Amino acid sequence: MLETYNVEIGKVKELSELDIICSLEKAYRDSFYLFNIDRLWKNYADMLTAFKSRYEDVIIGYSYKTNYVPALLKEMSTLGAYSEVVSRLEYDLALKIGVQPEKIIFNGPLKGYDDIKLALDGDSIVNLDSSYEIEFIKKYMKESNKPIKIGLRVNFDIEMNGINPVQNGFKNSRFGFCTTNGSFEKAINELKEMENVTVVGLHGHFSTTTRSLEVYKKITTTLCDLGKKYLSGTLEYIDIGGGMYGNVPDSMKIDYVPTMDDYAEVICVILNREKIHFEKNITLIIEPGLSLVVDAFQFYCRVVDVKTNQDEHFVLVNGTIQNIKPTMHSINLPMKHLRIGKKQYMKGRFNVVGHTCMEKDYLSIGLVDEIPLPGDFLVYNNVGAYTIVFNPPFIKERPPIIAQEGNKLWIVRRLEELNNFINDELYVY
Repeated sequence: MLETYNVEIGKVKELSELDIICSLEKAYRDSFYLFNIDRLWKNYADMLTAFKSRYEDVIIGYSYKTNYVPALLKEMSTLGAYSEVVSRLEYDLALKIGVQPEKIIFNGPLKGYDDIKLALDGDSIVNLDSSYEIEFIKKYMKESNKPIKIGLRVNFDIEMNGINPVQNGFKNSRFGFCTTNGSFEKAINELKEMENVTVVGLHGHFSTTTRSLEVYKKITTTLCDLGKKYLSGTLEYIDIGGGMYGNVPDSMKIDYVPTMDDYAEVICVILNREKIHFEKNITLIIEPGLSLVVDAFQFYCRVVDVKTNQDEHFVLVNGTIQNIKPTMHSINLPMKHLRIGKKQYMKGRFNVVGHTCMEKDYLSIGLVDEIPLPGDFLVYNNVGAYTIVFNPPFIKERPPIIAQEGNKLWIVRRLEELNNFINDELYVY
């Protein structure tokens, strides 16, 4: 199997998409992801510059759950990002790729005692989410006299102008310790009563539909207010979570997309104003996922056939909606048509459909343009967030992932085969 492909320096300055297809299609068949490392580095640099130019102490903790291709995680670590994980599986993955425990942020609603013990032993940043975890802290302190630092995820109302922006329209977030019913204050008091336990962090991640500046203004302000009231002498970090927009193409028709500078300005103005109320320097922690990786991945798929049912044209590709939109939303992602060979094209309205047996397997709906023909490739952009982690082996094998840096290509996930699809070490025949 071809593992690397290098274009001769001096013959081309950069790889075109046709270069990529010609180089990879025979070895990796008719569909694959392309991971653009240069784009990842730029996104990280832009975010870091936006925040650090406005506030001195900033940690970027990359959200593993968004895309945990090991090659990507290693790049993030090389860049200096911490690893934000929400399970023992992800924690172990961070250790496996060489991340030091003290550069791991352990969040999530379900942690076992052994998970918390491992993280505390390694001096990881641990944000508790529920009261059962406080019982684990009590148990840990009975077994160890080691002084530990703890953060709490906070649950509060982020409704604005009568509208709650929590994802999917839910009235309340299900995460964290609630400030309105007393559970947050109770948790603070319980932890303060424990010898050698110090509460040093407040975590306020909310998944919202709007990703708006007003959301982050409210999160930052509320965390600062809670810090002043309960932790003015011990607070060391405020963690605002992630959920910010990345680079969004105009074709997606989203009304208002704040820039990274916009986000940084809103958040850092508040922190710079409020930091005088705390005895210690306050570190700002951000936990981006989508905003770093969404446009660092493209999905290439070959057109297999074009058929007409009734008066609709259906372009069948060697791919599926799960490769580009695992939540199966209806928004058409940016797509490019790569014409292979000299052909006569008819312009019209068409749908792009996938290889599964599901009626709802539509990659694109109602496009009006030249109708692609068999042998052509379609390239979908902005597919780096959640596609890899949500994409199950379903009906066909998962496509390979090819990394690109400059004019160099190499494999970072091989084409799945039957033994990967149905692992003999897991399944009993």
